[in-house]
Amino acid sequence: MAEDPAVRDDRRTRTVRWQAPDAVTARARTSGGLELLRAIASGELPSPPVAELLGMRIVLVEPSRAVFELDPAEFLYSPLGTVHGGILTTVLDSAMGCSLHTTLPAGISYTTLELKVNFVRPVTEATGPIRADARLVHRGGTVATAEARLLDRSDVLYAHATSTLLVLQPKVR
Repeated sequence: MAEDPAVRDDRRTRTVRWQAPDAVTARARTSGGLELLRAIASGELPSPPVAELLGMRIVLVEPSRAVFELDPAEFLYSPLGTVHGGILTTVLDSAMGCSLHTTLPAGISYTTLELKVNFVRPVTEATGPIRADARLVHRGGTVATAEARLLDRSDVLYAHATSTLLVLQPKVR
């Protein structure tokens, strides 16, 4: 009996390794956001586990700006044969959050309150490296806004996003 190609076993595997985030968490209490992100980008501190999982990396941080890069790969695909929109959203959200983080003093953190993404073309392995270039639009005492564009090496636009972020003050005990 011939093997049905629709049911053949061609599963692939991927091993993900990461360092415990304790060193980054501890350093965040004593370093401002810009310093912390530069330490991660330079390799002085380990990347967060989610960055290792997806293969994204910080390629630039400066005040009010963060740029993340991702190499599209098959393991990020949806059933439609393109990088899943949730993955692209994660890269955009990370870059926008870090654009705010560059302005925060030691011990202050943030969380995303709202996120809007517009996808304008599909991303595949053939796209090559893509980058989320994020800039802080407004920073108030408790609420900030940011925007990002997802671009390839030729500056072709694949998605754009906006975010509202909440600045979190440390808990008083």
